[in-house]
Amino acid sequence: MAVKLHRCPNVWVKLRGHPCWNVQKALNEQGIEYEVVKGPLSRGKRDELEQLSGQKKYPVIEFEDGSVYREESKDMATTIRAGKLFERQGAQGSPEVSQPTST
Repeated sequence: MAVKLHRCPNVWVKLRGHPCWNVQKALNEQGIEYEVVKGPLSRGKRDELEQLSGQKKYPVIEFEDGSVYREESKDMATTIRAGKLFERQGAQGSPEVSQPTST
């Protein structure tokens, strides 16, 4: 089962304190297949990420069923390394997108 890792475009940054790299490294260590989805660096341009996850912070994991998982990267990496990533699938669900109402 492949997942999508929504992360910043700076894939070359492989420092311990970099949130996107911490999660990506945990996925690598656990042998979890994933697709990297690079998004905009500027938070002001992360409208698609906000639509998907309800917020504008990286990283975000998107499961095949469309549900998403987002916590602070340290917590995400801990969950992944504990083998509990797929327990998060569907747990938070996809955010509801409110439709404009006509008045």
